[in-house]
Amino acid sequence: MSRVLLAYVVADGLFLLMGIFMIAFSVIVQNIQFEVPTEGQQAARNLLYQRFPLTAGIVNAVFIFVTFLFTIPGIITPARGWLKLGGWMTTVCGIFSLIIGLYLWIMTLKTKADFAPFYFSQPPEIQELMQSAFKCCGYFNSTSPAFITDDICSSPAAAALMRPCATPITSFANVLIDNIFTAVFGMVGIDVVLVMATACLLKERKERERFRHIDEKSGAIGF
Repeated sequence: MSRVLLAYVVADGLFLLMGIFMIAFSVIVQNIQFEVPTEGQQAARNLLYQRFPLTAGIVNAVFIFVTFLFTIPGIITPARGWLKLGGWMTTVCGIFSLIIGLYLWIMTLKTKADFAPFYFSQPPEIQELMQSAFKCCGYFNSTSPAFITDDICSSPAAAALMRPCATPITSFANVLIDNIFTAVFGMVGIDVVLVMATACLLKERKERERFRHIDEKSGAIGF
């Protein structure tokens, strides 16, 4: 096995692991996003999960698995057609992952405004969980929406002195989403590495094929 082929196999293995991670995360989050929360951070996280493009993540992961299957003949046979097809399919996967990552990044630019309708629509007990976890009252302020009376916001005067929940929830959400879209952009990097490995392997096989033809002609002339 040449070094170029070995590098291609390693990149292809990372590509497969990327698909496994993507589909595992998407399926797990789909199963937990509507769970009844028991504490405030869980409540905020579940509301964020409900805005994630999970179906797109599953579709992308399935296409990654299909692409991986198409790369196998390119590894075990000298034909370049399978490699070219795998390279184009990998490019599509990379573009798909890039779009998902950009969607998540754009979410961080307007988290405060976009999260507000979700917060407003929650029943009082869920709002109280978030107030307790983030040490805040209301969302934009203690009256918008009206705070839920609890140990943190025990009275209108006390609630008015507390920070609104929009600030800590936005910070929490941005950290969570930042970690996820960074991972997605890392997956795009793996796609790029696999495409580059594909190009190198195609070049190597083309050169070997050219030298083989030269040898064949030389042998025919000598005969």
